[in-house]
Amino acid sequence: LGVFREGAFEGVLQWGYAPNPARAGKVVEGTVQGQYMELNRMWLSDDAPRNSESRAISYALKYIRRACPSVAWVQSYADERCQGLGVVYQACSFLYLGFHESLFFELDGEIYHKLLVTAHLKSGKRGAYLRANLDRAKLHKLRQFRYVRFLKTDWIKRLRMPILPYPKRQQD
Repeated sequence: LGVFREGAFEGVLQWGYAPNPARAGKVVEGTVQGQYMELNRMWLSDDAPRNSESRAISYALKYIRRACPSVAWVQSYADERCQGLGVVYQACSFLYLGFHESLFFELDGEIYHKLLVTAHLKSGKRGAYLRANLDRAKLHKLRQFRYVRFLKTDWIKRLRMPILPYPKRQQD
């Protein structure tokens, strides 16, 4: 979904499914494809006004409710490679379900997910570059924080994971 302000392009929200859509039922019992969506990517211009991310998500969720009435819940991840704990999702009243650690590679100032090492056919030039230079890449273990938001509130009783307090920055 495109994000526009006064007719000018400000950003985009990419919605789809998780890499393994069949696992959605492990998060929310009985979920099948078509009943959930994942916010895979979000980019907004640095020139966008304050709080644009939360406003864009709010508008997107309203649109999804109308355009995709079978969607009962959405999920997204915030991760440390972007220095994020998910404060935008917290501001949008998403529920926090915890984190998992994933491996990332740093190469020539770019960050690559570990999947690009094994996803030969789908990873294109970016994945090929990483594989060809893997000996120079530095490995990082980073957290990815899972957030969900129910569009159909009666589905919350199907949630199979505990709702946790929002993560906060550690004070030094």
